[in-house]
Amino acid sequence: MFNKRLIGIFAFCSWLCSCASSPINSGVTITQTPIPVKVVVVSMFEIGEDEGDTAGEFQLWKERMDLDTRFAFPNSHHDIYMNMDKGVMGVVTGMGTAKSTSAIMALGLDPRFDFSKAYWLVAGIAGIDPEDASIGSAAWAEHLIDGDLAHEIDPREMPNDWKHGYFPLFSESATPMAAYQEPFNGEMYTLNLSLVDWAYELTKDTVLPDMPSLEETRKLYVNHPKAQQQAVVMKGDQLAAMTFWHGAMMNDWANDWVSYWTKGQGEFVTSAMEDTGTYLSLSYLDNIGRVDLDRYLVLRTGSNFTMPPPGITAAQNLMAENEGYAGLQAALESAYLVGSKVVNALLADWATYETTLPGSGN
Repeated sequence: MFNKRLIGIFAFCSWLCSCASSPINSGVTITQTPIPVKVVVVSMFEIGEDEGDTAGEFQLWKERMDLDTRFAFPNSHHDIYMNMDKGVMGVVTGMGTAKSTSAIMALGLDPRFDFSKAYWLVAGIAGIDPEDASIGSAAWAEHLIDGDLAHEIDPREMPNDWKHGYFPLFSESATPMAAYQEPFNGEMYTLNLSLVDWAYELTKDTVLPDMPSLEETRKLYVNHPKAQQQAVVMKGDQLAAMTFWHGAMMNDWANDWVSYWTKGQGEFVTSAMEDTGTYLSLSYLDNIGRVDLDRYLVLRTGSNFTMPPPGITAAQNLMAENEGYAGLQAALESAYLVGSKVVNALLADWATYETTLPGSGN
């Protein structure tokens, strides 16, 4: 067994060494000097092919940023693509916290690349709270909250004075939510707020797509004035959970959960899956000097609402969404329109932003 393990380790090391000098399909040969990366655009899924068909989160970036150089990435979900002239890389982690965590860790340790000055931009779709905004809207997160680390009992068995059957890990009560404890186990992360503010100020006046399918859905939400408005760019926090939840009661839980972990400073706006996992990997990579965690941004755009409109049950609405999101194409466009402004601004003044973070005041 010991010898087999040694053989495996040597084989892996040999593979890493070969990657550092292997050709890529553009004909460019990578030397042992790592390629400096300026911006990594992180998407989570693609639909079908990477180009020329129905777009997922990655396709618009690949086509419009000319990410035409491919790097094989067999130890993760999807190959890496890059615009070598611009220094922009696009990755697809796969859906869910487990895949995002492993993909970003594998990427950050890849010896072919130098990420020490790279900015990391998550640009993906999400469910959006109709209390806060309409589908198609784009939200820059200040806090990332994990929705998986918890205690849970079936709501049908919970005490009458409990609001939720899902409550913080190691807590003894959920009335209304347990006494606050510090998020020592990865329950909540706070991003570089100065960088988030800079990105928001840069993009807040972006005109986002509007189309008939959005209006048809918006007008159903008669009890939610902000849901009936056209899409906007805003700041709003991200709740990441592996379970695709839906409904008014779960939406109430999400708002309470985010408020709890942020001590009332945060506001639940978008629901997705992966961003706490990406943060965790970047934090470990930061510890060993591979990345700068302060250069991490999360942009989520609303492809669907997190609860149904009046007259439709949560189950009915969830099943309908499985057939397609009314705001999917608008959300994908919003993610690119807003996110690319930040990418282009970083590239345009790279002489400054390579060493000085935007919004730092230095």
